[in-house]
This record gives sequence, structure tokens and C-alpha cells, in this order.
Amino acid sequence: MAMGEDHASCWVHKNLTVTTKQIQALLTAARASGGMDEGQVRLKCIEHEYWLGTDIGRLGGYGFRGTVTAGDGSNQKGGKMGAGYVNLRKQRKRQQKKVGCKEEESSSNRPELAAFVLALRGTPVTKPMLYLCNNQALLKLKAVKKWVGEGGNATLVGAPDADILLEAIEEIRKRTTAGAATFLVKVKAHQGEPANVEADIQADKAISDKNVPTEWHDRTNRAVFTWQEPRWKGGTVSYEDRNSTWNSGVRKAMRRGSAEEEVRKHQDRVTGAWKQISKQR
Repeated sequence: MAMGEDHASCWVHKNLTVTTKQIQALLTAARASGGMDEGQVRLKCIEHEYWLGTDIGRLGGYGFRGTVTAGDGSNQKGGKMGAGYVNLRKQRKRQQKKVGCKEEESSSNRPELAAFVLALRGTPVTKPMLYLCNNQALLKLKAVKKWVGEGGNATLVGAPDADILLEAIEEIRKRTTAGAATFLVKVKAHQGEPANVEADIQADKAISDKNVPTEWHDRTNRAVFTWQEPRWKGGTVSYEDRNSTWNSGVRKAMRRGSAEEEVRKHQDRVTGAWKQISKQR
């Protein structure tokens, strides 16, 4: 089925008879407005082949002998962050939380990590767990790599989002002690994977719903830097207020600010010299 602003087209088998009632039902569904569709996995009849052909199905996720969960984080304008998770087999088992401490840093990694912690909390430590996420940064988190293997260099000092990461490490330690495996799998965003779609909905609800509580809001004693980030759109530039503890973004902003100051000084000098030459003429 293909949809445009003015019409919708649907292809069916040449031997299939389509009634007027069915056409009307398709048009009604196509014209419906609202949020994202809540996908439902049905592993019976003809839908069995479809779901097993998706990314998670081909990886064996729908046949996983344990708990299949998915989480997502949302970072919206103004530093508003929300996290949510859902249990694929128990759709009613879901949770949302607002993610605090936006005064120090607002990033997509923080709510993504918070969603992972929510899923860990909601899964018994004795059951194997498959966690689906659409953020590759969570899987490649530098702070996590320090804790893989042996050695005495593992530390949370200076680690971003250390408050959430500490809880994630402790939850995984409990699961490891109990002999339960924990798998993290990257899935493509906005591709119709039911668990990922539902987790995305929960993350947005965490921000929009006033009744959802805020967690991980304790400030640290780290210095917070504030600057204006340029945003270009349609040939015009606007500036967005940003704040964060020391990281590569702060370093980049300092370098850009220094370069802009040097350009301004040279422009003033050249402009002044040009004015003097113009007066002499």
C-alpha cells in the first residue's frame, strides 16, 4: 500500500476480489490521524511468516526463551528528557520516567541509558533478558567498555551519567551472579518493530504526562558550562542555549568562540584601515 497527500494506492493479487466495503475500510484507515501505530505481534496463521521475517524475527528474538524488552529515550527541546520501556510478551508491563539533571547536560545518551535501567528493574534477575534499543551509542558506551575484562582502571569518576550507569552496572552484576544472561541488540528505528515503537511511545509519554515522576535528578559538584549553539535553517542562523559539564561539545564551543573572536578582531582592523584609505581619497 502506498500513500500520498492526495491519494492512496493498494496492490493485491489479480485473482483477489475486493469489495466496496473493503475499499472503504482501507480509505478510512488511510485518512485516520493520530500518533504512531501500536504494533502487535501475532505469531499465528499468516502473520507468523511476516514477523519472523523482520530484523528481530530473523535474529530469533520472538522465540527467545526469556524476557524480551525494548527501551527508548527521548530528548526534546528545552532539555526535557524521558525514558520508557516495554515487555513485548506482557504489554501491560511498561514504565516511564522523566530523566532529571538537565542543568548539567541534556543528551540522547542519558535517557537511553535510563530506559535500559528501567528494563533491568522490571525483569527478574534470574530470567534471561533480551533488550532491544535503537541507539547504537548505548552499545558502544565508552564508560561501559572500561568495565569489561580484568584490571584496576574501572572507575566512574568523571564518567557522564555516572548516577544512571552505576545502577545499570549493579543490576547487571546481580543478574550475572544469578546466572542470567543479558543481551543487548540494536534495532532500526521507525521500521515498525512493535517493541521499539511501543518503547518510543512510552518515552514521549514520560515527557508529556505531568503525573510521571522524575528520577536521577541529583546534581553533582562538576562545573557547568553555558554557551549558545548556532543552528542554520533556510539560510538563516539562530542560537540555542546549551549547558553541559566538560566534554567534547564544550571543547568544540570554546574553539569556535575563539575563532569567531579572532575573525571579529581582524574584521575590525581591516574595516578601520579601509575607512582611513577611503578618507584619504
